[in-house]
Amino acid sequence: MTVSDDYQATAVVGGGCPYQRGGADLADPALYSGQDPHAVWTALRQHDPVSRHVLDGTPYWSVTRYADADAVLRNHATFTSEQGTLLYLLGRGDPAGGHQMAATDPPRHTALREPLQRALAVKPTLARREQIRQVVVDLLAPLADGGEYDLAAAMTRLPMAVAGVLMGLPTADWPRLIELTTASVAPEDPRFHQGRDQRAVLNASHRELFAYFHDVVRHRRAAEPGDDLVSLLLGMELDGRRLTVGEVTSNCYSLLLGANVTTAQVPVSALAELMGTPALDDWADHPELLQSGVDEALRWATPTTHFVRYATTDVLLRGRRIEAGDAVAVWLGSANRDEETFKDPFTFDVRRRPNKHLAFGIGPHYCVGHTVAKVTLRLLFAELFSRFTDLAPSGPGERLHSNTIYGWTSMPITAKLRSHRRPAAY
Repeated sequence: MTVSDDYQATAVVGGGCPYQRGGADLADPALYSGQDPHAVWTALRQHDPVSRHVLDGTPYWSVTRYADADAVLRNHATFTSEQGTLLYLLGRGDPAGGHQMAATDPPRHTALREPLQRALAVKPTLARREQIRQVVVDLLAPLADGGEYDLAAAMTRLPMAVAGVLMGLPTADWPRLIELTTASVAPEDPRFHQGRDQRAVLNASHRELFAYFHDVVRHRRAAEPGDDLVSLLLGMELDGRRLTVGEVTSNCYSLLLGANVTTAQVPVSALAELMGTPALDDWADHPELLQSGVDEALRWATPTTHFVRYATTDVLLRGRRIEAGDAVAVWLGSANRDEETFKDPFTFDVRRRPNKHLAFGIGPHYCVGHTVAKVTLRLLFAELFSRFTDLAPSGPGERLHSNTIYGWTSMPITAKLRSHRRPAAY
């Protein structure tokens, strides 16, 4: 991929921009695993906030300012989700468009979303709070022995356990589902490619996940309806009819993927930044900061790097003419460090208010599971701070090789048990 000619010229003559001609490859997974995407995003915000790029011969636009990201994601009439929402689908279209909630515009999107939104709202989520708390306590228990604890590996099991319970999936299946959902967003990661190209890894992981959920849906359809999300989807109607097995399968895949690959990264990124600093002790010592601290952790981590939309009509965005049919990638991690929106955006401030971050997106596609994610993260940090102190890295962490999820695959740490356990604040 190369950046636009406009940006290339700016990069060469603009004294504040550290990038040379052709240097900012936002689609390269190596940027997120071994380099610093924030340096690239900052330069783009300053010099070319709506910039032209090319990926595998297909052009697309990149949006890096908060205001522009907000405008694109809110306006589904001008920027549709139905042709694909991630860069790996660029130029190929999305077969789930119009059928899967994440790839469907209102009003069909609204019809799919509302029943799930009710099931995942505050009241039903809080009713499961103690169940989620026990998952958290069990995951943190090995940290008490004083030895090395891989925080990143442990946290991958947290959203899977919560989603697994909500969807009624057998616990024996969870490890494989974690592996498959991670491969779906990081097909070039060394753990998965094993001599295969990106497309082969994606196809294999998608086939296995869809086959898995097809079997789950088929068996659940033949059983008595339960109170799980799969049963809820089976009972939903769209355009005056029940969802097909294929539509339920596709939405099950989307729900699990959205949970598994995002929530786990938030505590890892937050602790990677705060361990060994007074800011972590400050947060732990002030239970009243639990909510604002979790919101700041979400802003800081912003696990999903981007969403893609397609223009339905010609439109001007910050003076650039985007034509009907053009793809527009909204870089959420950049928007959440925008100096025009956030004071001292590169400081992790547990007292930051307001904090209108875009970690969950914005507009009609605002993450349907945001309440479950926030409750889970508050319980995690509450239990962590009530039980442990002196958290410290015990070796170098390893980043995930992905341009979709900005996160970690390994983060070895140690901690000490508190001599007197505090009451958990949540």
